[in-house]
Amino acid sequence: MISPIKFGTDGWRGVIARDFTYDRVARVAPVAATVLAQNHSDTGTIVVGYDRRFMAREFARVAAEAVQNAGFDVLLSESYATTPAFSWAAHDRDCLGAIVLTASHNPAAYLGLKVKGGFGGSVSPEVTQQIELKLGEDLTVSDRKGTLTHFAPWENYCHDLRQKVDMPAISQAISSGKLKVFADVMHGAAAGGLSKLLELPVTEINSNADPLFDGGAPEPLPRYLSCLFRHIRSYSRESDGLAVGFVFDGDGDRIAAVDGDGNFLSSQILIPILIEHLAQRRGLKGEIVKTVSGSDLIPKIANLYNLPVHETPIGYKYIADRMLTEDVLMGGEESGGIGYNTHIPERDALLSVLYLLEAMMMSGQDLSQLYRNLQEKTSFFSQYDRIDLPLANMAVRSRLLEKLETDPPQEVAGQAIVDVSTKDGY
Repeated sequence: MISPIKFGTDGWRGVIARDFTYDRVARVAPVAATVLAQNHSDTGTIVVGYDRRFMAREFARVAAEAVQNAGFDVLLSESYATTPAFSWAAHDRDCLGAIVLTASHNPAAYLGLKVKGGFGGSVSPEVTQQIELKLGEDLTVSDRKGTLTHFAPWENYCHDLRQKVDMPAISQAISSGKLKVFADVMHGAAAGGLSKLLELPVTEINSNADPLFDGGAPEPLPRYLSCLFRHIRSYSRESDGLAVGFVFDGDGDRIAAVDGDGNFLSSQILIPILIEHLAQRRGLKGEIVKTVSGSDLIPKIANLYNLPVHETPIGYKYIADRMLTEDVLMGGEESGGIGYNTHIPERDALLSVLYLLEAMMMSGQDLSQLYRNLQEKTSFFSQYDRIDLPLANMAVRSRLLEKLETDPPQEVAGQAIVDVSTKDGY
């Protein structure tokens, strides 16, 4: 059964050749461009980019030609790149927005389409709803065919990111051997990206193009990182310098890390480290935005530096919306998406890497030590895990929701429930 075209937390995704086909992409792309133009009260240029997935380049060409035939000028990427690089291109080149062919962290059978606004971030749920509604209408045929031009996505993007940190100090630490950097790009769009950004060679893992992702998924989770763990532990046994590994999802907008001892660090650990670095070492101010699944350490660290905190439902689009209207220093979610007011309102793993490297370089400490320092400062110690449990059907889901609404548990693991959040689920 073919799934309907529905936009989730960040884009429309489907199984290649079943849900995700040339015909459907050729239908969705010009509709998305039309809605972007309506929301900007203008016509103009659309960026089209793609990740490293099976046939992503071919689907990008189909999308670009469909948008061009609808009367829009198109900038089509000449290579794969991260989704944040295409978001930056839309902002940097003053375009209506960007259409990116990617399925992010999903398994190999999937491809997808993300829509980005000209401001450089994910469009709001209202915009994706407009796209879904317009798919049921007849598309207006343009009497003008747009132009199609290719562009290089990496150079301007990397140049902009370098301006945000002390690049000479970071480069010196890496070149001198004081800091060793590994990158597991999970066969995805971040391949080669960190070397381009640092302008130095980086030990890259899983950098080859693999349409099957080693039988897994390009998601920054410990079960997929055995090779990175081995590399870092082997290096640490032979060197007393600092070492760190960074992990990127399939389209390079989400991040995780591995410390010098080979311990996995999710964004629940990285976000507090980043808050401290930006507030204390860089002296920056602004609101901290977290999703409901974010660590309770986040507001405690924010409180240390008198930074206000705002909580949203799960999904980076809610953070991006907040960044458009408020002075948000940083917003992050537990799945690894983190964005900053020093950049566009978009989660960006490579920018997070620069800030984390700068924090290590300026402190002389491993990421785990920086995290332990924060736990001690706040006297707050916690553990985090995530367990995904598929439900048998929608009827089971409905019964579960009713149970949680009318008779929620009174304790968990022997601890009394003190509050129930219904901002996003229970």
